[in-house]
Amino acid sequence: MQRSTGEYRIKPIKKKVRELLGYPYPARIPKGVFVEQWVGISTDEFHRAKDSDVKYMLNRHPLIDMSWSRSDCVRYLTSRGLADTPKSSCLGCPFHGNAQWRHIRDTSPEEWQDVVEFDAAIRKGNARANASGNHLLGQAFLHRSRVPLSDAPIDHVTAAEWAARQQQLGDGGTPDMDEAEHGVVDGCSPWACRGEVEPVQGDFGLAP
Repeated sequence: MQRSTGEYRIKPIKKKVRELLGYPYPARIPKGVFVEQWVGISTDEFHRAKDSDVKYMLNRHPLIDMSWSRSDCVRYLTSRGLADTPKSSCLGCPFHGNAQWRHIRDTSPEEWQDVVEFDAAIRKGNARANASGNHLLGQAFLHRSRVPLSDAPIDHVTAAEWAARQQQLGDGGTPDMDEAEHGVVDGCSPWACRGEVEPVQGDFGLAP
C-alpha cells in the first residue's frame, strides 16, 4: 500500500500545494515559504503521525494535540448531527467491506464504474513492467473474494468464503464477520494508509 499512498495521495497533494504557493514543479520554493497541513489522526493511531518530508509543508495533528481519541471524534460528530460521517479511505481501497462497496455501487454509479474499471486494470499489470518482462506472477483483486469487483458477492458473504478465510488465518483466530461487512475499523488519512501499518491477511493481493 505504500506505493499507492505515494502515487495516488502524496504526489497529488504536493503538486497542488506547489500550485497554491505559486511555485509549480520544478520551480524552487524559497526558504520560509510553506503551508500548514492539518492531518486528522487521533490518539488511537498516534504512531501514524509523521512529519512531512519536504520543507514547504508543515504537518499538524490537532486531534493528538487535543488528546482526542476516535471515540471523542464520534461523540463530537454525533453532537453535531453528523453521526453517519463515513470513514476516510480511497475509493478503490482493498480494505473496504461489502457495505462500503454497496454504498459506492448504489449511490454513485460513476464512481462504481470507475472502481470496477480500476479493478480490471490492475490485473493487466504495469505497462512499463510488462514491456521489460516483469509480468505479474498472479492476478490482483480489490475484493477479498478475489473475483472481479463487478462479480464480487458484495451483497452477502457465503459460508464457503468464511471457511476459506478461517483456513487462511490458521490458528490466528476466527475472522471478524463485521470486518467483512464494514471493512477495517480504522480510517485513513492522505499520509497514513491503514494498509501500511497492519496488513490484513487474506484480504487482497495476488491470486495464482
